Order: sequence, then structure tokens, then C-alpha cells
Amino acid sequence: MAGLSSWIDFSKSSLILSLISIAFNPTAWNIVARNEYRNKTITRLFGGSNRAGCYFLAIMIFSFGILRDSLYQRALEDQPRKALLPQPFGTLVPAALFIVGQTFVITSTWALGVTGTFLGDYFGILMDHRVEGFPFNVLRDPMYVGSTMCFVAGALWYERPAGLLVSFYVYLVYLVALRYEGPFTDMIYTKREEERAKGSKKQK
Repeated sequence: MAGLSSWIDFSKSSLILSLISIAFNPTAWNIVARNEYRNKTITRLFGGSNRAGCYFLAIMIFSFGILRDSLYQRALEDQPRKALLPQPFGTLVPAALFIVGQTFVITSTWALGVTGTFLGDYFGILMDHRVEGFPFNVLRDPMYVGSTMCFVAGALWYERPAGLLVSFYVYLVYLVALRYEGPFTDMIYTKREEERAKGSKKQK
């Protein structure tokens, strides 16, 4: 245990706060979004405007994402520093990971738009068709993959072994979130298609 503590300091509260914030974000937003789908709580708060409600949630998700990243940064600063890669790989690898990861995140947001990125389908704002261009033609969940890559990049750049542990934790949290988020989103669109089919039959 003494040897492990020279690599990762579990006594630092900043590490615990970082782990809590990482788990909080996808968990909270999935709960809030499902409640919105069933009860329209946020939409009612904005006078029945589902788009305004979605934009409000987008601001909240984005803000808490910044807080999560700042807590991760603080956690890294409080952790022991160990060289993880020889130079120049210690600089090149994290830089490449960050650039690719951010590319996945930014292009995903661009392709989906604000409402597509920030759970607009739970507000009844559905996309006309599935996005199949880059980066979705490369990865099924490019935003989550890109975010995880950025966490790994931070750990390697600042040479903090604890950051790699946190990055693996991020990966696990995203996997769990997708097990709930993916099927529920698929259900929303399946229901929409069923309603469209019923409508076309009535017109005939």
C-alpha cells in the first residue's frame, strides 16, 4: 500500500470530489431528462416552451461540465507526479489524444446541434433522421469517447498516475450511462415512427 500511495494519494479530498462530479453529471442529467419526458417539468417552468427548457438544460449541463473539468484539474495538481512516458512521447501522445478527443466532441456537437446534443429528444424535439456523417461514421458514441480521451490526455500531460485511474473510472461511468441512455432514446424514436405509421394509415 505504501508503494501505491507514492503513485496515487487517496487521502486527497480533491480526488474524491472529482470522482463524485464525474458520476453526478451523466446520472443527474439522465434522471432529469427522463422526468422531463414523462412529466414536462422544465417545459412547464418555461411556460410550455420545450425549446427554452432544452436550452436551459443545455446551459446547466455545459456549466457542470466545466465544473467537473476544473475539479479534475485540481485533483491532478494534488496528486504525486511520475513520468509516465519517455520524451518526446510524454508531450506528443497527450497532445495528440487531446486534439483527437476534442475533435470528436466538437464535431459531434456540430453535427447534432444544441438540441440534439443536450437531450432535446426528451423534450420532444426530435431529429428528422439519424446522423451518419463524421464522427458518427467512425464511432457510435464519439462524444463520450472523445471526452474520455481528453481525461487520459490530461493525466499523461501532467504526469499524474491518478489521472489514468480517474480516466478509467470515466470510461466505466459512461458505459453505465449508455446502458440507460441509449435504449431510452431508441424507444423515443421508435415510438415516433410508430405514430407516423399510424397517421399514414389513417390518411389512406
